[in-house]
Amino acid sequence: MKLLRELIGNLVEFIGAVGALALFFGRLLGQLPAAVARFGLVVHQVYNAGALSLVIIMICGLFVGMVLGVQGYQLLERFGSEDALGTGAALGLLRELGPVITALLFAGRAGTALASEIGLMRATDQLTAMEMMAVDPIRRVVAPRFLGGVIAMPLLAMVFISIGIFGVWLMGVEQLGVDGANFWSQMRSSVEVQDVREGFIKAAVFGVACSLIAVYEGYTAIPTAEGVGRATTRTVVISAVMTLMLDFMLTVVML
Repeated sequence: MKLLRELIGNLVEFIGAVGALALFFGRLLGQLPAAVARFGLVVHQVYNAGALSLVIIMICGLFVGMVLGVQGYQLLERFGSEDALGTGAALGLLRELGPVITALLFAGRAGTALASEIGLMRATDQLTAMEMMAVDPIRRVVAPRFLGGVIAMPLLAMVFISIGIFGVWLMGVEQLGVDGANFWSQMRSSVEVQDVREGFIKAAVFGVACSLIAVYEGYTAIPTAEGVGRATTRTVVISAVMTLMLDFMLTVVML
């Protein structure tokens, strides 16, 4: 009976957390038009979430592409299909690896920054001071940061995919001897607009999910040093789990 009560209690707590997140998302959507009007602030948040993440995105994209090139070449060599390396790598990066790994890196770098920044504002009573001055903190603080993350995520995914394809070409063509003309020609003939659209949709959905979790955890953080640290940790963990769950659901729907 004790185990059953704990399970029911955890289920009720989970449903309550999902409901609170949904209500917060509704409030956030209502403030997005006002955030768009503050164009300069949104651009600044796109810079914080996107441009400052470019280094880690490009480095990881390059090495993921290089590993994919080596592993893909060894696999295709068994079937005498080394020239199909470009096709396989491009489809894998566009439809799966690019959006997923970018989302995980985004959560680890930009998501934690958003959560800790808003959480620190909560701990130092800055958000409370805004409410006392009749300034909605969701409109002034949360919405621009959320919108900046949503815009930055697909752009970062495209950068990751481009650098990843370059890494595949670097290893496959320059190091392992795959014919360069066949590499690019098969890639162009096999990759369709639908594949690019699928990758972009996944990146956009992951951007909404990761940004929402980051700003929610920061906004609802316990106003202590421990609470801010816990909110930052929860941001990474929940974003990673949600990214993989959404990836599965989107893949099933799109197929």
